[in-house]
Amino acid sequence: LAQSLLALFASSLAISLVFAIIPLCHNVVVLAVVMAVAGLAMGCIDTISNMQLVKIYQKDSAIFLQALHFFVGFGALLSPLIADPFLSDTNCILSNSTANASSNLPHIRKSLVPHHPGNLSRYDLPMKGMVVTRVSYAFWIMALINLPVPIAVFFLLYKERMVPCFTRPTEKDDLAAPVRRAQAAGGHDDFFSCCQSKNFRGASYAYFAVHVAGALVLFMTDGIVGEYSGFIYSYAVEEPLSVVHKVAGYLPSLFWGFITLGRLISIPVSYRMKPATMVFINVVGVLVTFLLLLIFSSSVVFLFVGTASLGLFLSSTFPSMLAYTEDILQYRGCATTVLVTGAGIGEMVLQLLVGSV
Repeated sequence: LAQSLLALFASSLAISLVFAIIPLCHNVVVLAVVMAVAGLAMGCIDTISNMQLVKIYQKDSAIFLQALHFFVGFGALLSPLIADPFLSDTNCILSNSTANASSNLPHIRKSLVPHHPGNLSRYDLPMKGMVVTRVSYAFWIMALINLPVPIAVFFLLYKERMVPCFTRPTEKDDLAAPVRRAQAAGGHDDFFSCCQSKNFRGASYAYFAVHVAGALVLFMTDGIVGEYSGFIYSYAVEEPLSVVHKVAGYLPSLFWGFITLGRLISIPVSYRMKPATMVFINVVGVLVTFLLLLIFSSSVVFLFVGTASLGLFLSSTFPSMLAYTEDILQYRGCATTVLVTGAGIGEMVLQLLVGSV
């Protein structure tokens, strides 16, 4: 647990540093390196937080996992609202020719349709001149908002005497006691023990099948979350729907809003309903929603209804699948890394696939 908390401290601190550095990056290679560091830090936080909740709370972990993922959705819903006031209403760079006519430039957020660079031919968007964007403030505000997180993790480490320069407390007041009890019952010894070959000796095909099935479900469902939220705007403004840009801009917010709402509802629901039942409802709901979206593909109204429905059914799939898989495998925490990795690969691959189409 001490290793996990130290990793959470380092990762959450790295995210604040990354957000503070991004506005200072004037080279795309430097920006790519900084974003890669952010990705590594977020991957560590995602894996460790899920795994430790499973190992500490075991059969009660479903409720805590739902709560964790509610805050993931809440953050995704809130962060664009923080950034929005600082986005430029005109071009971010004004040249001598456009400084006096900036009010005639269309709103950047509405006029630049993703994946259609041909649309830019109508606009003279200067690349050199006076920079008028204030978007840097949004990054610095997010860095400050995130800063209490590593401070809180360090305080927990200090309180539990897990900082390397302190001795460990007695078991009765140690946060790691539930984990040690799980280890005594046949769990794993350290943070990297999941990867040891001895754990796979004599394992049945069903053991591997559970991991693969869980990873595939999350590969698809988390991949859908990433690609749908990223491309639904582009889809809506194209024919045959031809939704007005401003109206289409509400679709990603609607999607994340219902993901957040669904995760909030799932916290009390998971107390009474088994994870297996929740996973079944989620997967069937996603399939039915997509089928209806295809049938009513020319209806703008149903696009909004379907977006809300999809967000609702996708909302609790990750935590429910995680709790279900770990329940089958006796809450050892190792399946968590496989499932989180599968979900991450899905987000990357499906966005790349849909983007290329």
